Amino acid sequence: MKLIARGAALLSRAPWLLTSLLCLVLLGAMSDALAHAVAEGDKGYIQEVTGIKLLPFVYLGAKHMVTGYDHILFLLGVIFFLYRMKHIAIYVSLFALGHSTTMLAGVYFGIGINSYVIDAIIGLSVVYKALDNLGAFQRWFGFQPNTKMATLVFGLFHGFGLSTKILEYNISPDGLVPNLLAFNVGVEIGQMLALGAILIVMGFWRRSHSFLRHAYSANVAMMTAGFVLIGYQITGWFVS
Repeated sequence: MKLIARGAALLSRAPWLLTSLLCLVLLGAMSDALAHAVAEGDKGYIQEVTGIKLLPFVYLGAKHMVTGYDHILFLLGVIFFLYRMKHIAIYVSLFALGHSTTMLAGVYFGIGINSYVIDAIIGLSVVYKALDNLGAFQRWFGFQPNTKMATLVFGLFHGFGLSTKILEYNISPDGLVPNLLAFNVGVEIGQMLALGAILIVMGFWRRSHSFLRHAYSANVAMMTAGFVLIGYQITGWFVS
């Protein structure tokens, strides 16, 4: 616990470090080609396994969310200026509803979207949330988009990103529904773990005087990461 407190204290002195670290993870992960790429070992397992394998798919779902830098960046943006747990729970639930719906339906009904296009849209979700946090829409257009609806809609796209990748791995129809449900449970567990870590750090940072002073820089860094992801995916689309 002391180690966590020390780490959070460091981030409170350099609050842009959290987002910068996530941006570095994003850039390093570009070697995997897609935001929703699955590790080679996990990919092989998904392709070869048959029958109901609940615990392995729970693990895979949790691992995907915890290591899914695009999801984490979007969640960071969503909760950035949310202080009450009630509000955080509402927004995270909307994101989970959207993500779960399209992930399950996409795989079950075989609905796939071009990987480059869907991942570029996911990058756009990060850019959107950063701009929203910066108040850009009110300044530029004179109105505030419905933040709850936007969270739900972008959650739908995040789910399609994963379902598209799973379809490419030709998951076995034997035990498909139970395995997908187990995977989704794992995703939600991973989301709670990632969100818990973010909230711990944000809690320490918000108690410092530097929060409002550096919130702008943190969101600009997050927006930059989103643009990098968009550019990478669009480039990959044209090259392919």
